[in-house]
Order: sequence, then structure tokens, then C-alpha cells
Amino acid sequence: MDIKQIQELIKFVSRSGVNEVAIEQKDFKITIKTNQAPTVITATVPAQPVSQALPAAPAAQPAAVTASAPVADESSKYITIKSPMIGTFYRSSSPDKPSFANVGDEIAEGKIICIIEAMKLFNEIESEVSGRIVKVLVDNASPVEYDQPLFLVEPM
Repeated sequence: MDIKQIQELIKFVSRSGVNEVAIEQKDFKITIKTNQAPTVITATVPAQPVSQALPAAPAAQPAAVTASAPVADESSKYITIKSPMIGTFYRSSSPDKPSFANVGDEIAEGKIICIIEAMKLFNEIESEVSGRIVKVLVDNASPVEYDQPLFLVEPM
């Protein structure tokens, strides 16, 4: 496996969302692992050119980790309300109705905070916490994934 093939493999893994790829050949072994963190590359290579190229790939990643660290500290005092399903997020029951929850609103446990449409069914999502909405993390009529953060709530 040459340098170009390794670089293509790294690009493929980063785009595909695969968590781990391991390749073993006669005298060559490479494992690429990802977990929403920097890509980790482990290689045992008898040839010199490959070992020179590998340190360059992880060097670009630490900057992204450093940039996301302040966000985690900033939101650590808040409770995150996450999507219980895959679907389309709506802040109100129809375009001419007011939003269920806006930034600054106080919500109680059991209050409807949004609707998620899944397979032509409109599911009212109730809050499981009491507090004040600090941030709405999803745009209206946007697709959402299971366990995706929707709201940040300051507990009361």
C-alpha cells in the first residue's frame, strides 16, 4: 500500500462515518479509528516513505478539538433536550400559530415544546424537565436525527 492509497483511505473513512477500518497485508498493517474525535492511525510499516507521511494527517485534527472545547464548557450548566426520534422538527403546530417554546420561555415538565413529524404522523414532544429555554438548536422544518440536541434548558 503506497502513500496515495493511505491518504485516499483516510479521506474515505472521514467522509463515510465508519468508526474503524483495519487492513492487514503480508508485512503491512494499518488501522484507522474515528469516534467524533481526531482520526487515530496505527501503522506498522517496513518502508520509510509511509512513516514520514503519517504524522501529517493527524496534525490538522487537534485544532478542531480545541475549537469545540469551549462550547462544551459553556453548555455544561444546561440540560439538553434531545430528539426522541428521526423526523422533521416543527416549532409550532402550523405556520400561522405561535411557537410552542421560544428562547426565554419557562417550561414545565410535560409541556409540549415542539412537534416531530415522522412517517406522516405528527408527534407532540413534551419536556421532561422544568426550566427556562436558553437556546433553540434546530431550525424550524429541519430534519432531525434520533438523540440530536433540540433545546438547551437552564434548570430551575
